Amino acid sequence: MRIVGGRFRGTKLADPGPGDPASRLRPSTDRVREALFNLLAHGGYGTPPPPEGARLLDLFAGTGALGFEALSRGAAAAVFVDDGAVARGLIRRNAEILGLTGQVKIWRRDATRLGLCRGAPFDLVFLDPPYAQGLGAAALASAHAGGWLAPNALIVWEEARVQDPPPWADPLDQRRYGQTAITLLRARAGPRLGLTGLSSRN
Repeated sequence: MRIVGGRFRGTKLADPGPGDPASRLRPSTDRVREALFNLLAHGGYGTPPPPEGARLLDLFAGTGALGFEALSRGAAAAVFVDDGAVARGLIRRNAEILGLTGQVKIWRRDATRLGLCRGAPFDLVFLDPPYAQGLGAAALASAHAGGWLAPNALIVWEEARVQDPPPWADPLDQRRYGQTAITLLRARAGPRLGLTGLSSRN
């Protein structure tokens, strides 16, 4: 597994190995990442094209390969969210390999229960949940309810099949790469509603 584009192109990332039964690690392949970032660069999704300058939220981050690819290609900063110890260890190691420790934050958190965002919202969101468990939809609902998404945030959702957008987001594109499907969405502006009782650890 390596960075396929940008300033760290060709850099080998930490080997995830077999992980453990609870780690649920399934890194996006180099081919899928290259295709995805080519789509972002040439799809007309912003000026400058994402991920350049973006504040990135990477949910179900796993090894962090998607987020580090974005940082290599010009993202300003990234927050990696994963509740697995193996995953967080790999993200820390990859940040060290790339010399990006100061640009990233790593949070132990259930992505489906994010709570209230107490900082600035994010304009680019990646989510790569375990397939076919409904976790992606739950994570997006939590992010929206907690104010994690900036108006017009771009959402990149990786699953086994293309996904229907939630009512507060507009579909932009859907692509399939082998066993992986990518759904691109654009969030609409939304107030922070219904937050009573939501917890936050950031």
